[in-house]
Amino acid sequence: MLKLTLDAIELVDAIALHGSFAAAAARLNRVPSTVSYAVAKLEEQLGLRLFERHGPRVSLTAAGREMLDEGRWLLSAAGALESRMRQVATGYEAELRLVHDSLVPTDALMDDIAAFEALRCGTRLRIGCEALTGTWEALRDGRADIVLAAGEGPVGGGYQTFMAGTLEFVFCVAPQHPLARTRRALRRSDLMEHNAIVVGDTARALSERTVGLLAGQSRITVPTMAAKIACQRSGLGHGFLPRACIEADLARGSLVALKTEEDRAPESFWLAWKTGAEGKALQWWRDRLKRPLVPALLPRST
Repeated sequence: MLKLTLDAIELVDAIALHGSFAAAAARLNRVPSTVSYAVAKLEEQLGLRLFERHGPRVSLTAAGREMLDEGRWLLSAAGALESRMRQVATGYEAELRLVHDSLVPTDALMDDIAAFEALRCGTRLRIGCEALTGTWEALRDGRADIVLAAGEGPVGGGYQTFMAGTLEFVFCVAPQHPLARTRRALRRSDLMEHNAIVVGDTARALSERTVGLLAGQSRITVPTMAAKIACQRSGLGHGFLPRACIEADLARGSLVALKTEEDRAPESFWLAWKTGAEGKALQWWRDRLKRPLVPALLPRST
């Protein structure tokens, strides 16, 4: 009988991710002593150590890392098999992974999430958030079933799309920023003298995308558009912002719109899913989100 089960791999994976038996126990809703005992028993059965103990913290041994390198693939394959079996039996997937661009807050989807949960179809919903190309990459790499993504998708196809809206951008600074005193269209040389505020692309393998950034430009990179707006409102730098999100800021003067010699084109947003995917949960979300999502879902300054 095999000593290495999927439950054991999942346990080791949780400990490796969270760094301690106690943290993994909390994540798995188990008592820490049972986690510690299960690991010790597994190591005894395998005849090797999976973790180095450093007080309450633990780290993988070389054998433990090798186990997870292959083991995580097995967990993924088992999850995919479970989903296919359930889909064959009921038409609904075991899990539906929806990933949206960081510009859209998850709480803007609460009504959609509530309507899906009201179906009681048994599909586990997993919501994720990525930025720029990272959203497309999640779909390409199989980490998402359906995405709401900004900009054009990667070459090669393999997915279907529905345009979810377009977004106009305006170049802004705080009223106290030095550029606010410029009475002409801003040139590249003007922009190079000050920090740009940019949202970091979360792509892991695809080429990162930076929008409105000049070569050699000094910058502050932030994780979300909300953080970018806050930085620019505080006078820390400049950049293009979605007009729909900052209309109140522009009206009260906490941000100032400036003309630039090179404007930014409107950004398209897309609902996208893998070609040939036909699970009922995916169909439900595809039909539900086939509506103008941008700028309707975007947060507004108040």
